[in-house]
Amino acid sequence: MEVGKKILIVEDDQFLREFYQELLEGEGYHIDVAGDGETASQKMLEGGYNLVMLDIMLPKKDGLQILRDHKLNPSKNPVGKIVMLTNLGQDVIIKTCFELGAAGYLVKSALNPDQVLQEIKTYLKAA
Repeated sequence: MEVGKKILIVEDDQFLREFYQELLEGEGYHIDVAGDGETASQKMLEGGYNLVMLDIMLPKKDGLQILRDHKLNPSKNPVGKIVMLTNLGQDVIIKTCFELGAAGYLVKSALNPDQVLQEIKTYLKAA
């Protein structure tokens, strides 16, 4: 168990946000959440995370803009790896995410909860 690791989940779908939060808290992680892009940007600016799970399609500011903002104005505190967790799978979007600093790209619809959890553990170990 990765007790004490802090993860920010940025997801506008309340069901998925709460689902991932419960799943990860059950593994001993400390979870913070954001339901829109502006809130996510503010939390990332404050930093203090080991990992950020970032959706792309968000209200107020999309995940790509959050990555751009973070690249131009990084947090004073660590943010850890940023992993995209989205249903958008177009190559051009994936490429853009990596160019903007994302460490990984997970397609929600292609992964079951156990696979998402395993991916998160892998990213945290590599951090």
